[in-house]
Amino acid sequence: MQFLLHNFGKLLYNVKMKEIALIGPTASGKSNLALQLAQENNAYILSLDSLSIYQEIDIASAKPSKKELSLVKHFGVNLIEPNVEFSVGLFIKEYLKLKELCLKEKKNLVIVGGSSFYLRTLVQGLSPIPEFSQETIIKVQNSLLDLKSAYKILYDVDAEYMQGIQESDTYRIRKMLLIYIQTGLSPTNYFKKNPAIAVIKNIPIYEIDVKRDYLRERIVLRTQKMIEMGLIDEVCHLEKKYTRSPNALKAIGIIEVFAYLDGHITKKEMKELIITHTAQLAKRQQTFNRNQFPSKELLCTEEIYKHATHFFTKN
Repeated sequence: MQFLLHNFGKLLYNVKMKEIALIGPTASGKSNLALQLAQENNAYILSLDSLSIYQEIDIASAKPSKKELSLVKHFGVNLIEPNVEFSVGLFIKEYLKLKELCLKEKKNLVIVGGSSFYLRTLVQGLSPIPEFSQETIIKVQNSLLDLKSAYKILYDVDAEYMQGIQESDTYRIRKMLLIYIQTGLSPTNYFKKNPAIAVIKNIPIYEIDVKRDYLRERIVLRTQKMIEMGLIDEVCHLEKKYTRSPNALKAIGIIEVFAYLDGHITKKEMKELIITHTAQLAKRQQTFNRNQFPSKELLCTEEIYKHATHFFTKN
C-alpha cells in the first residue's frame, strides 16, 4: 500500500480530471443523482457501499440495476463473493486503479454511497501495515482462541486505544495484536510513528439533506420493492450456497429474512423490522457524516446537482 501511494503521489495530486463525493443516508436518492451527474459530465462511478461490493447480493444491497450499470461504468460493485473478507485497504487499491484508468481515458469521477467510512479513509489516509512473520501469525492465531484474554493483553498495554474496540471484535483485535507482537509497539505508538497518508486531497463532498419523514417514506417504499423483487428467494440462495457464517450475510435486509425463515417472526414483522433497522442505520450514517466531514456541503438534491455541474464544467 505504501509503495502504491508513493508511486501515485504526484499523479494523484496534479491532474486535470475532476472528482466529487456524494454521500447521504440510505434511500436518500444518491444513486440516481450520481448516475445523472456521471452521464452528463463524462464520469465513472465508484460505489461506497459495503454490501454492493459482493456478487449475488443484489436485492438486499439495493445495487444499481443492470440497465443502470450499463449506462455508466461502475466500480466497487460485484468485486468479490460473499464469503470473502473485504478490507478498507483493498478499497483504496480499487480507488487507485480506477484513478489511473480515469486519467488514461480522460474521465471524471463521482464517488457515491452510504458507507462513508471508506471515503473518510480516502480523505484521511491509512497507516502502512508492517509485514507479519509466520511466527507472529501463529502466535496471534493461538491467542485468539481465547478472545477475552487477547483483548486484555492489548487493553493492558494501550487502554485508551482499546476502549474504542469491542471485546467481540475479532477482526480489529487480530489486527492490533499482529501489530503489537510484530513491532513491540502499542497501537497508539505504532500509529504515531506511522501516520496516515491522505489518498485524496481537496475533493468537494456533498451530502444530501433529506427530511426524516420523507426519508422514512422512501425506506418503506424501497423495502416493499425489495420484497416484491424476490428478497426472500435471494437470501435463501445465499444461505444455501454460502451458509449464514459470512459477515456479508449479517447485513440489514438479510438477518430479518433469516428470522422469518426460522419462524421467529411473520412476514409483516420482517418487513417492519427491515424498515426500522434501515431507519436506524440512516440516522447513524447522518451522525457519522456530520462528525467526520465538517467541510462538506449539506444541500438538497437540486442544489447538489447545480453545484456539482458547475464544478465539473468550470475551467
